Amino acid sequence: MSEYCIYVIELDKKVLKHKKFRTANPDYKEGKPCVYVGYTSETPEIRFQKHKDGARDKKGIRIFNYYVKNYGLWLKPRLYKSHNPFFSIKEAKNFEVEKARRLRKRGYAVWQK
Repeated sequence: MSEYCIYVIELDKKVLKHKKFRTANPDYKEGKPCVYVGYTSETPEIRFQKHKDGARDKKGIRIFNYYVKNYGLWLKPRLYKSHNPFFSIKEAKNFEVEKARRLRKRGYAVWQK
């Protein structure tokens, strides 16, 4: 049986220059972190590296996020470690959405899949 993890990556605040990112975060509070929230069947460390490397799957399809590749700084394990692991992909996907909602409520700027 596979295990899944959610993960949170801090993004450089320069990501805020992108209108699409700012529009997705109308309640962002100045000074709070900008983050990416995702889920994976790999370790968060491996998944982060794939984003940074601009990884593609065997068919050549992009499996990285543009904002993470260009603005990803580091993983924020304090924000996700206590929630992992999940034992179904559905559970991980649902919690990714919930984690993003909770962080936005705290004033973070959040991007997710």
